[in-house]
Amino acid sequence: MKDIMQTVFGLFGGLALFIYGMNMMSECLQKAAGEKMKTILGVLTKNPVMGVLAGALVTAVLQSSSATTVMVIGFVSAGLMSLPQAISVILGANIGTTMTAQLIAFKISDYIWMFVFVGFFMFFISKKEKVKSIGQTIFAFGLLFVGIETMSGVMKPLANSPVFVNLMESVSNIPILGVLLGTVMTLVVQSSSATIAVLQSFAAQPAADGISSAIGLAGAIPILLGDNIGTTITALMACVGQSKNAKRTAVAHSVFNIAGAAVFIWIVPGFAEFVRFISPKGNEVDVIARQIANAHMSFNIINTLIWLPLIPVMVKIVNFIVRGTDKPNEIRTEPLYLDSRVLNQPVAAMHLATQEVKALFENVQILLQDVKKSFISGDTEVLKKADESATWLERVNHEIVQYMSALFAGGGLTEEMTTEAAALMYVVNDVDKIRDRCADISKITRDKIFDEYEFSDMAMEELDRCFDFVIGMMQKAKAIAETNDKELAVELLDAKDKLRKMERKFNKNHVKRMKKNDCKPELTGAFSGVLMNLDRIGTNCTNIAEEILDED
Repeated sequence: MKDIMQTVFGLFGGLALFIYGMNMMSECLQKAAGEKMKTILGVLTKNPVMGVLAGALVTAVLQSSSATTVMVIGFVSAGLMSLPQAISVILGANIGTTMTAQLIAFKISDYIWMFVFVGFFMFFISKKEKVKSIGQTIFAFGLLFVGIETMSGVMKPLANSPVFVNLMESVSNIPILGVLLGTVMTLVVQSSSATIAVLQSFAAQPAADGISSAIGLAGAIPILLGDNIGTTITALMACVGQSKNAKRTAVAHSVFNIAGAAVFIWIVPGFAEFVRFISPKGNEVDVIARQIANAHMSFNIINTLIWLPLIPVMVKIVNFIVRGTDKPNEIRTEPLYLDSRVLNQPVAAMHLATQEVKALFENVQILLQDVKKSFISGDTEVLKKADESATWLERVNHEIVQYMSALFAGGGLTEEMTTEAAALMYVVNDVDKIRDRCADISKITRDKIFDEYEFSDMAMEELDRCFDFVIGMMQKAKAIAETNDKELAVELLDAKDKLRKMERKFNKNHVKRMKKNDCKPELTGAFSGVLMNLDRIGTNCTNIAEEILDED
């Protein structure tokens, strides 16, 4: 009983170390390759081949095809990526995830603690964030292998256990049992890389002859196919409550792996011979880990090459499985782009947050235009629309702040990304203040409409000019926020001086008109109130410009 408990806890303890090391390595690789990840994300939409390449590279960094798929589902749901583009990225993700198995197959038992020490030393001594991230990556890499060695150590007695020998014989003789075993293992652990690591560790245990593997390549391949099927459950769970295309993206991941497994299960002996041919030669027990890694990679590359020209067919299949279209919402009630599922992938999360802030800016621009129209024309329907917009924009702003706070709290941001996130928060704050000013003008408009008072033609002309000038300032501010154009930022600061002069001039003109009885004195508060709020909107626009200029 004691031996059984030691084996069980040793296996799960080693697995815990492996998963922890893999997750740490993924997080540190993202920090070290933050800007490069942005570049990779930028080519996701070029063409199917580039999509496959980008999916493979992103997954190699994230160390998880499930993580990439969840990220892609978020992009599709947000409308940032089309279904065919997403499918191409997922094809690449399945190739990228095979890199972990290739790493595990290296025989570095004698150097594990060197990796752990060097990584810890770099992290502990260095002051530079990039060097610390590289140190953590090396430390995590070593820790990952400590977990593998722990699992290998406790599995040695299992190789000679009659129960396990009989089980492995059954798996070898009935491949479908191996597929089911691999699927269940991955469903439980939620990581195909982890279950493949367990498979490699067990397969590396010698049989009674000391030369053959305890399971053999032909017995390992069905389990490998099951691992690939099991990893799709994460994507299926992530698509719950998402758009139809997001669900189709998750289903495409499942179709890819299930269809591939359904074909390869009939050719296991032939596929095993192919893998042996491309793998290093030697005693089976010595090369089985590399053979499994090569089988994993070959399966996904061959499957991808088959499906790449058939992406339109895949689109039809998933459209048939997930039918219908999303109902368009005339009034937004929640953010378009934010997805909490990708918060542990800072580069992707920042990309989504940036898109949400752009959308927020655009909608506040529309709000200001509606506020102007309702004030000038007295249109109550437009005023109602402006009020509704202001309400849900306030809610979206709150969601963005919560999302960014969670991103900061996650601790995965590099110094550069933290600076970028802080600048984004400044923009969000100023855009929300613009929304507040618009709401204040709407209150004045409501009084104007329902109290039935009229400004003079000259007063309305001046306010109209001021509205247009501020709308132009907002357009420049949005362009500055997106492009960091410093020349445009200087232009916007000059525009603020012009707006101040306009405000002073128009207030003086109003006083002159009151003296001539062209304007009623009781309208002074409303007239000045509109000008004051427009001036404050101009100030919020220039705050964005100043933030860009302060980066020098």
